[in-house]
Amino acid sequence: MALGKLKILVETRPGTFGDEIEAQFNPDQITLTKGAHWNEEPLAEKDAPEPQFSHGRGAGFSIDLIFDTHVSGADVRTEYTDRVMSLATIVGHGNLHRPPICQLVWGDFGEIFKGYLESVIQKFTLFLEDGTPVRARLSCRFKEWQSAEEQARDLVLESVDVAKTRVVRRGDTLSGIAGEEYHDPARWRPIARANAIDDPRSLVPGSVLIIPALTGDAEGDEA
Repeated sequence: MALGKLKILVETRPGTFGDEIEAQFNPDQITLTKGAHWNEEPLAEKDAPEPQFSHGRGAGFSIDLIFDTHVSGADVRTEYTDRVMSLATIVGHGNLHRPPICQLVWGDFGEIFKGYLESVIQKFTLFLEDGTPVRARLSCRFKEWQSAEEQARDLVLESVDVAKTRVVRRGDTLSGIAGEEYHDPARWRPIARANAIDDPRSLVPGSVLIIPALTGDAEGDEA
């Protein structure tokens, strides 16, 4: 089986990824970071403030890419690295009026990250006698990007007031499912009612349950 190479698919126009940069060597490690911003509200006569969620921070994706042209003697910049460096500029992307969004894909795994190149450090580690750089390490940091439509879709999928379906896993219980879907294990009855389940202890792994929307008050949903 052919070795799958990591590729950077580059946005050529909004929503279309028509350019491709292939890693010469696959990375040996990837670093993912994620954060959230919380405001601390002071409370009278309390030792610790009460944190209030403000907003999420986009995930970060850090990776080192190595390029080498020692055998051919070509300048590693013109052969490889200039294309990666340009992802942090509008050079060659004037129709977008901004640096492009990138999809990072790897073999059969497919997309492993989507975002923009937030920063890149280029370090040259080998030169010809005339000073031509022939080996470079690029330390790249990508920042997560999602369209407004994608963010809205993700919020809807996690909302308790939108109906959805769920495949029963081994060991699932109605109260456990209610805890995951409604954030309240006690609200299992709407699920039982929607699926005509008489015995909440006899769930069949692999079956599909309807998870109804919670649109009424707690008493109405429990009725």
